[in-house]
This record gives sequence, structure tokens and C-alpha cells, in this order.
Amino acid sequence: MARSDPPVVLQVLPSLVTGGVERGTVEIAEAVAQAGWTALVASAGGPLVASVAQAGGRHVALKLETKNPLTIWRNAARLERLIRAERVSIVHARSRAPAWSAWIAARRTGAHFVTTYHGAYGEDLPFKRRYNAVMAKGEVVIAASRYIADLVAARHGVAQARLRVIPRGVDPRRFDPAAVAPARRAALAAEWGLPPGAPVVMLPGRLTGWKGQAVLIDALARLDRRDAIGVLVGSDQGRAGYSARLRAQAEANGLAGRLRFAGPCEDMPAALALADVVVHASTQPEAFGRVVIEAQAMARPVIAADLGGPVETVEDGVTGWRVTPGDPAALAAAIARVLALAPEASAAVGARAREAVLARCTTAAMQAETLAVYREVLAARGAE
Repeated sequence: MARSDPPVVLQVLPSLVTGGVERGTVEIAEAVAQAGWTALVASAGGPLVASVAQAGGRHVALKLETKNPLTIWRNAARLERLIRAERVSIVHARSRAPAWSAWIAARRTGAHFVTTYHGAYGEDLPFKRRYNAVMAKGEVVIAASRYIADLVAARHGVAQARLRVIPRGVDPRRFDPAAVAPARRAALAAEWGLPPGAPVVMLPGRLTGWKGQAVLIDALARLDRRDAIGVLVGSDQGRAGYSARLRAQAEANGLAGRLRFAGPCEDMPAALALADVVVHASTQPEAFGRVVIEAQAMARPVIAADLGGPVETVEDGVTGWRVTPGDPAALAAAIARVLALAPEASAAVGARAREAVLARCTTAAMQAETLAVYREVLAARGAE
């Protein structure tokens, strides 16, 4: 397929509802448009479709989330027609089911195929590694952390020459403690019923078992600081049973009055500004852990589980602290130490954390490095 000029980049994913994958898609669409290229996004849609348009991209509605082999082939035909009609130069797959259709379509049309390996996908079922392997088929495979890059190399035999570690990014202008007006913090504090002066221990993230909300509840029950308030920020995404179990656990531990279920929050900079300590308590490895760098960008003290991507963004005792995953006693002890710090010591850790984020994990850096991958694959074809 002849290369179009300027290049056209098509990103494919299941939907544009919420989450790091979706936000990253919008950010790359913005970078593609700002480079003077054409940015297309194919998905089943969702609230972030408007954000794609605001970023300068165009959304194409396609239901690509399926594991049915017949539907995957049908979607491949739909994507093939789209690629040919729009003269797509690069197809960037961000999720496994859409990636299978996109890989087939790219092979049929000659479009470049790039993937982002977004998670430490499970292999607990037969043939699961083969299903996951499509994310390792990119001419270049982007990994959000060295942890993921090493995992891809070990599981799928991908050579280091095809791997690029590009950390997720945070916008330091939005996530800037100096940019959050006191009124924004006060509004959230009132909405969540936070007592004035009470230490706030916050865990941002969707409510699901492996994110570790239950670990935090057990840790709060062990704290001597009976004035500390736990705040769980995030949607249960329909997992009403899990939310109910967390509430029952809090009640059983005598924490019903000290735990807030804040739900999803549109103003995360203000939310993080309220926290005296931000906790990442995942019990399974995260590919990266975007909420960690968002908290660090806000100069907040962060305690992270010692596994997965956060190992690379939280330098223990320097830009935060790491604890044994799934260990409420260790987490409680770490929270107690952070809450006992003198204000200047806590501020120093926060300042170092923000400096580290600005040096490596900004949205601009992520966008620039991804565009460099696109240019690399285009140049490789031109050199053939």
C-alpha cells in the first residue's frame, strides 16, 4: 500500500469510556494532529469520543471488542475498508481483540502495524498466551515500563530491537499543586464530608479486587491514628457486590465513619491535593500505574506496592515508599511513618517526586516518543 502524505494514523481499541488506555489514545491523537498528520480512532465509542474531536482527531464507530473468531474476521474486513478509504499509514493497536482484526487488516493492506502492550495479561487459561501474542506482533512493540518490556521479551521472544519503553505521561500543568485553587479543594472536602484537619489517606483507582481497597481497609483498622480518614476515589464500574463487601469490611473493622466512597472524580488534581498520603495497594503487577505519577506530580507522599511499573517510578525513601503487596500490617506501618513526618520532610519527598515526573513522565514526552516510533516505522519502509 502506498504511503499517504501526510501520514494517517489509526488507533484501535474497544471503547472510549474511561481509563489510562483511553486517555493515552486521546493524547496520541492530539500529538498526531499537532504534527500535521491525520488522527483516526476506531472504537465502539463512549464519553471520550468528544475528547478525540477536541484533540483534532476523528472517531470511527466500530464494535471491535470480541473474541469470536468469525467476528474478528468480519471486523478485519471492516478495518481493511477503512484503511484503504482513508489511506492509513500506521495502525496502532491498544487491546487484544481489536488487535487481531487490525493485524489481519494491516497485513492485507500493507499498512504498518504498531502495538502497545498495556498490561501483564493473565495466562491462566489454555491458549491464552497465543491470544495475548497479537500484542507482540507490532513492527515496534511499545511497553509502558521496563517490567512490561522484559515480560514481552520473555513470554513472546520479542527482540529488544523491536521494543520501546515509553512511560505513560502526566500533564504537569494540570497536575500542579500551585494550579489548584483552594476553592476546588474545599468543594471536594465538603462533598466528601472530610473533617477539617483530619489526615486523609487516599487510594485512587477503579473499585476492583486486585486494586487493593480491601488491603487499605485492613491497614486503616491497624492505625493508631483514629482521626485518619480513608478515601476511595473511583468507580465500581457496575461491581456493586464488591462495593458492598468493602462497606461490610469497613463496618466490621469499625471504620464506617472513617471511610469515604467518593466514586469517580472529574477533578483529580484537587482530589490529590487533599491527600496527606496517596496509596497504591495493587496485589497484581501494574503495567505502569498512572495514578502514582499523577500523585507525584501533585507533590504528594506516595506509598506503592512493590511490584510492577511503580517500582520504576517510586524510589523507596526518596520519591515515595514501597511496601510488600497485600500486606496490611506493612502498609499500616508505612502510613503511620508518613503521617508522623514533619511537614518539611514530607514536602521534600513530594518535591523530589514531582521533579522526577517532570524529568521523564510527562504527556509531552510520551507523545514525542510515540511520534518518534511512528516516524521510525515509516522510515524503515522507505528504506526497503
